[in-house]
Amino acid sequence: MPALGATATDTGVDFAVYSEPAEALWVCLFDEMDRETDRIALTRGPGNVWHTSVPDIGPGTRYGLRADGAYDPMQGFYFDPNKLLVDPYARQIDRTFVRSPKLRLPREESVDTAPLVPKAIVPGAGDIKHTHEDYERPNLIYELNVRPFTMRHPSVQGPLRGTVAGLTTQRVLDHLLHIGVDVVELMPVAGWIDDGHLPALGLTNVWGYNPVTYFAPDPRIMPRGPQELRALTDFYREAGIRVVLDVVYNHTGEGNEDGPVLSMKGLDARAYYRHVEADGQLHLVNDSGTGNTLRCDHPVVQDLVIDSLRYWVTDYGIAGFRFDLATVLGRSLDGFSPDAELLERIRNDDILSQCLLIAEPWDPGPGGYHVGRFGEPFAEWNDRYRDEVRKFWKGEPHTIGALAGKIAGSADQFDHDGRKPSASVNFLAAHDGFTLADLVSYADKHNEANGEENRDGHDANYSWNNGAEGPTDDETVIAARNRDIRAMLATLFVSHGTPMLTAGDEFGRTQSGNNNAYAQDNELTWLDWENADGELVDYVAALSRFRQEHPALRSDRFLTGEVRGDFKDVTWLHPDAREMTEADWTDPDASVLGMLLYEEGETMLVWFNRTQETISASMPEQVAEDLSIVLVSDNSVDVVQDGGHVELPPRSVIVMAS
Repeated sequence: MPALGATATDTGVDFAVYSEPAEALWVCLFDEMDRETDRIALTRGPGNVWHTSVPDIGPGTRYGLRADGAYDPMQGFYFDPNKLLVDPYARQIDRTFVRSPKLRLPREESVDTAPLVPKAIVPGAGDIKHTHEDYERPNLIYELNVRPFTMRHPSVQGPLRGTVAGLTTQRVLDHLLHIGVDVVELMPVAGWIDDGHLPALGLTNVWGYNPVTYFAPDPRIMPRGPQELRALTDFYREAGIRVVLDVVYNHTGEGNEDGPVLSMKGLDARAYYRHVEADGQLHLVNDSGTGNTLRCDHPVVQDLVIDSLRYWVTDYGIAGFRFDLATVLGRSLDGFSPDAELLERIRNDDILSQCLLIAEPWDPGPGGYHVGRFGEPFAEWNDRYRDEVRKFWKGEPHTIGALAGKIAGSADQFDHDGRKPSASVNFLAAHDGFTLADLVSYADKHNEANGEENRDGHDANYSWNNGAEGPTDDETVIAARNRDIRAMLATLFVSHGTPMLTAGDEFGRTQSGNNNAYAQDNELTWLDWENADGELVDYVAALSRFRQEHPALRSDRFLTGEVRGDFKDVTWLHPDAREMTEADWTDPDASVLGMLLYEEGETMLVWFNRTQETISASMPEQVAEDLSIVLVSDNSVDVVQDGGHVELPPRSVIVMAS
């Protein structure tokens, strides 16, 4: 069976594409003026793979596909030869996708869409970049959106702004190394299209979670072609940083039944997308919340996912993946299973099994929440860590026990089937939701700029404003916000698990209270490097180094309170130095907690004080003379330690070690 996509040979190019219900398929060639110069019919072969060989052309040739067959959207058929289609296996496209009503006209009204649709480019022979590496657990994952990160960076100039190439300046690399990043997670880079309602609002999608291609990078962020990503992974690998891609195998930008016909919908919608039958009609399933859902239990979709993942690794040097709405990958008609065939294929693949694999373990569909269920070797975004830490520092009642559980490794979610705390990706904020600075500056979301009358975005943010909503000149409020940010960052770095930061949170980025800024490709999301809080950057760097230097914090064992050797691995302390009792844990107003660690040959005591008051805490006699203060989250106070007592500043985290 021929390889899908376009493959250059010694005599020309072989083309192959999958479709079961098509009645005719053509490959269309285009010149540099975007004129269609030839249309060659493909022949159906075994396994419903259509193919042809075109002589006397080679790498760099621009092409598209056209397909004919039944047209009945209510039965899952969208065939229309007027619709130029992008090859699902296209390795490169010559322009970005654009919205137009012409892309979704019914067949009886359709016009040729070739002028609107990107052309695929026949690739040359790829350079194999992948070599097996025994990766260590990440020290710090750094979620990064290419365009907002580079648009205003002082070392990124002219045409490099907004591009992957802009990440290769030495000052960008130096910043990442300074704060201890060893994994950069790029938000989607594959070719995407704007959401249907955005053009009328004058907005564009800057997050990239609306893909059409799964192999081809988006020219907006790689205008010089795939070599930009290859150069980045080489540059970062030499510095000890792995590059991971955020990938979206849950839906495409072709949307619902009324959405544009751009690629897979026009080739075989019933194979590529999940449908449900009702009253004799087929309807696209919307478990992704965006209009369609990939049919990940179909062999052709599974092959597409596996082939594209392997391609990013072997040809680009990518070291792993974060799977957006990953529950879709394990869905069938019976619901989600962590042992679904596609997930098993990823686990058992000789290349992919060596990669860092991170699941976003939920989707909006029925029964879509599965944090802790993906199993090895997947790590998982832990939104419950995010929420419980926020709730504790916000001051909500009955949260001290949940805080302890989260910083001890989230055993309630992950301590099963041999899993470890590192499977929990701990974060305080991500691309979706408030920034860390906005979390302590806004009690409510402010998404009016998105054009949806502030209805979009999460409502349960567990945020607070410290006495003023948004920007303020009140020094007291500013100081309180600074304390809270530093306390939460300290909490993150002393927690068992894998820490993650979103780019800019290390220096106080704001989105003016917008917690769903996917459509704000402007200064609302572009990182303001000129006004970055350098002291906060250095504080994050110090936290990162501190975590790296102390094995007790990086131990990959759940803290259980069991005796290991001569001591319990963790003892939870009341500020009067006694071990926490059941009454203490159930006290709704409990706000101070000590974590005494005996791990990896270290003794460490971490105090968390969320009150607005200085609290006098006592230390157990067996460690009182051995511990001294090594880290204070609040840089504006001097902490007093007197023998077996320590004064805990308001809204602070204190670390003591031998």
